[in-house]
Amino acid sequence: MVGFQAVAEADVVHADRVATVTNIPGCVAFWDFVKHEPGGQRRFTAHVPPGTTNDFPLDAGNYVRDYWGEGREATYADFPLLGRGPFGNAIRIMKETDPTFRPFLFVPRARLHDSPLDIKGPGKSVSVVVWAIRESGNHALAGIWHEGTDLKQASTANIRRVERGQRQYALFAGLNVEGSACGHVSENGSGSFLNRYALHKCNSAGVSPAVPADSPESVLDASWQCFAMTFDNEKNELTGWLDGVAGDRWLENPKSDRLISSAHRAYMQDHYARTPERESAEDPTFPKDQYFNPPEDTPVATTLVAETAEGRTELRAYRHTKVRVVLRKDADGILTEASRDLVALRLNPWWFPHDIYTPSDGGSGGPFTIGRVIHSSRGVGFTGWIGGVAVFNRALTAEELQRLAALRRQSPLPPP
Repeated sequence: MVGFQAVAEADVVHADRVATVTNIPGCVAFWDFVKHEPGGQRRFTAHVPPGTTNDFPLDAGNYVRDYWGEGREATYADFPLLGRGPFGNAIRIMKETDPTFRPFLFVPRARLHDSPLDIKGPGKSVSVVVWAIRESGNHALAGIWHEGTDLKQASTANIRRVERGQRQYALFAGLNVEGSACGHVSENGSGSFLNRYALHKCNSAGVSPAVPADSPESVLDASWQCFAMTFDNEKNELTGWLDGVAGDRWLENPKSDRLISSAHRAYMQDHYARTPERESAEDPTFPKDQYFNPPEDTPVATTLVAETAEGRTELRAYRHTKVRVVLRKDADGILTEASRDLVALRLNPWWFPHDIYTPSDGGSGGPFTIGRVIHSSRGVGFTGWIGGVAVFNRALTAEELQRLAALRRQSPLPPP
């Protein structure tokens, strides 16, 4: 009798935790890795709003086999189950040693195109929340982020299926800041600022620890993290959140960064285009739709760097940028701007003044994937446990994200 009572109590707790997620307005899908199809393949399905007919069952796939014609098929057996977690179960993304095997769980494009999960287009905002234990890596957790297989590099020399990038939105385990919650969005499905890669991304101030996935239960139970990203279309801001906290993160000297230097160039090209004189570094062929020009109406702070009889140098801090400005006095003693340089970029939140990319049709868009994304380099990516994935069609508030993050600290549940 005690056993039946314990099971019944666990069922009630599980239902309450699921309701904590699904009752937040805007939830379009929540996979807890407990809910299955009632028959047939018994794939994991999502909790969806009442009346919704698509519950987004997850297929198992190996994208190397799909695009390179190499490696074996993936099955659910390739995702070990923990049998406990914030919602009662979790899947493991393994450190695969076979370079032809990169398995993930996914909803094919044909089954999600124009569905509530297919968040895109004018005015649309999005949030992705993933409860995970990060063992290693900095790559994808979940989202619609087909990076493309068209990049010219060694790994694509023998590729059979070449496709342009079809990026929309996704949550990563850090990318340029490993272990942070990194949100990624794209306005064109492809690269940014003439770079081959998409560069509109944010990084939470907090960083998750690396925890071996085979740690004892007590260690795993205490190691759950809540990764999240929000894109607020109205504010034009992309924000990463770890355990309900965003925090500020800046990148100093973006000009020297391997990738973000492209954003620096896009900022400077926009500046040059707005000055009457032709600058020596100005590139008139730089596409205007790739300029990067965060708003700089009123400085948050201004610091005097140097001052002489001829002029002064100021460091002006704005919400998303820090700019070094050189001012020169004219014959009447009036200060005018002589030059400027972008010396810091805010990574959290990141300024994104676009709409999320809209694929032309269901055949060209990307799938929704969990654990990995399709990409040219075929890297292992994130490894560890994933115990829940939720997608919302709006930017969640800090209070809502803290409520979701609190679920990681509650007693782990066995499967209902």
